[in-house]
Formats: sequence, structure tokens, C-alpha cells
Amino acid sequence: MKGVILAGGLGTRLYPLTHVTNKHLLPVYDRPMIYFPIQALVKAGIKDLLIVTSGPHVGHFLGMLKNGDQFGLEHLEYAHQEKPDGGISDALSLAESFADEGPICVILGDNIFGFDLSESVKEFEQEAKGARVFGIEMEKNVSQYGVIELDNEGNIITIEEKPEHPKSNIAQTGIYMYDNTVFDRIRKLSPSARGELEVSDLNNLYLKDNVLKCGLIDWWIDAGTSFDELLRAGNQVAEKIKVGTLPRLEEKE
Repeated sequence: MKGVILAGGLGTRLYPLTHVTNKHLLPVYDRPMIYFPIQALVKAGIKDLLIVTSGPHVGHFLGMLKNGDQFGLEHLEYAHQEKPDGGISDALSLAESFADEGPICVILGDNIFGFDLSESVKEFEQEAKGARVFGIEMEKNVSQYGVIELDNEGNIITIEEKPEHPKSNIAQTGIYMYDNTVFDRIRKLSPSARGELEVSDLNNLYLKDNVLKCGLIDWWIDAGTSFDELLRAGNQVAEKIKVGTLPRLEEKE
């Protein structure tokens, strides 16, 4: 399985910091934000990575990450999204040649989490079809995200993007796994009311075919959405490092 990190957008909610660099390169305690999804993929055994980015600071990624040797990556390449407001599925479409008809694990570059993806990657590679999303139970503000409704056996009933009246408290995180039909499915999408190719619409195509599963994780922060979330992410990372549940940057994971 190969990995794809989506690190585009203009980061307007984090102005003026993002006037000088891409939001995914901003620090979260002891490391740049994008280190978290990279380290999660490498820990799960994924060593072949594509980073999709956009905006005026794309060269900063190469300057910071170089060829990925410091993470243990075997191959790192970059793709440029011409329309930074085209949506997650639009950005993902740029990974088609990189995926080379194989399965991919996709993570949004501002997602901070400590969940070990290793078992999920192994299971998905064995299944070899469909898609998998990851959700988290939230105490509040779930309507800011895609909302996953599950039945009593953990099967997905619905996924709605930022619903006014959410049917559950499970938010869809920015962690996904897709089989090799994903790019054909993206080509079937139409822009939403806000002009984007929505990832929830993509996932609903898999749900319609009854090949979409959901895993639940216990800790996740969407650090790129506001200064408050960026601060909360830094504080939680610092606390987890202090208690030993998250390794320091210089330590092997």
C-alpha cells in the first residue's frame, strides 16, 4: 500500500501565519504539523509517499522534508494542485498515476492523532477492495465535520457533510483507505454547493455499493482549522510526550 498526504489549501483561517508558509508546516509543539501523518504512515509500514500541495509556499515542503530519508521513507514525491479550493477529492485525483492501480492510505496533512494504523493497513490489503473511513466520538461541534451514523453492529448507515442536525456524535476524521476504483469514482462526482468535490460524496459512492467500513479512533485533532485547535493540538502533544504515550521527535517510533 502507498500513502498520500493532502496538504493543499490556502490556510486562510490561520492568517497571518500562513502568509509566510503553508499551514501544514506550522509547529505543533516539537515538530511541524505534517510530521504526524508522515510518521503514522511509516509506523504502519508504508514507505512510498506522495504529498499533494498547493499555494505560494510549495517549495517549503521540499526544503523541509527533502527526499524523506529522515523518516525512513523509500520514495517521496510531490504533486501540485492548481485549484487549492477544489476540495479533497479533487486533490486526491492527482494521485492516480502514483497509486499505479494499487490501494492507498490517505491522510489530511493537518490531522494530529496517535492511532496505530498498522493492523488496519494489513486488514485492508487483505480485503483488497472497498474503502475504509475512521471516525471519532465528539462531545461537541460534530456538525463542523462529516458525520458518520452507525448501526448497533458498527456498520455505516449514512455519512453527511457538515449537517445542520447531525444523526450521531461521530465525526469523520481525515484518514481514509481506498481501493483502485477510487479514481473512477472521483470522476463521477459533481461539485457541491460550495464548489468542491467533497470527500463525503466520494465515500457515499462506496457506501452505496456496500463496500465502506468504519474504524473508530480515540484521539484526533484537526489542527489546521483555527488558532484554538492549533494551540490545543500543541498542548495535547506536549502532555502525551510528558506521560510517555507519544515519543519525542528524536526517538524512534
